[in-house]
Amino acid sequence: MITQPWCRRMAQYNRWMNRKLYACAAQLGDAQRQEDRGAFFKSLQGTLDHLVYADTAWLYRFSGRDVATLNPRQPQRPDFASLRVERERLDEEILAWVETLDETWLAATFSFTSQMSGKTFSSPNWQFVTHFFNHQTHHRGQATTLLMQFGIDPGVTDLPAMPD
Repeated sequence: MITQPWCRRMAQYNRWMNRKLYACAAQLGDAQRQEDRGAFFKSLQGTLDHLVYADTAWLYRFSGRDVATLNPRQPQRPDFASLRVERERLDEEILAWVETLDETWLAATFSFTSQMSGKTFSSPNWQFVTHFFNHQTHHRGQATTLLMQFGIDPGVTDLPAMPD
């Protein structure tokens, strides 16, 4: 099972990487960020927007808020500037949230119904929290590839390289 300090480290890594990616993405024009490059969420903007949606949805689920108020098929923020502001706010919320975690909550069973598939899933919270952080890393990997296609190298993305 994961621990609260592990979650804290992953939240710190999440914020570090998001800041790096958004700084790189800011070097592009809006048309480039929104250009369909054949990625799962089409563009760099679409990929970054999906991460904001997914992180928000998971935080809603974990805190008992109504996920039905979110629409996974609509952009969360239509422009890069507001998306970047929301990403910063969300990363701070994630950092605060992980400070509330303890072994009892992490071990408890959690159930939710996916907005995308309509399927209901049940597992210990720690498995969903692991997925939460893994999902971020997965899509940031796609974002780094999109940036590289534009000739922008985000640099080292490895956890041990994160400055403390």
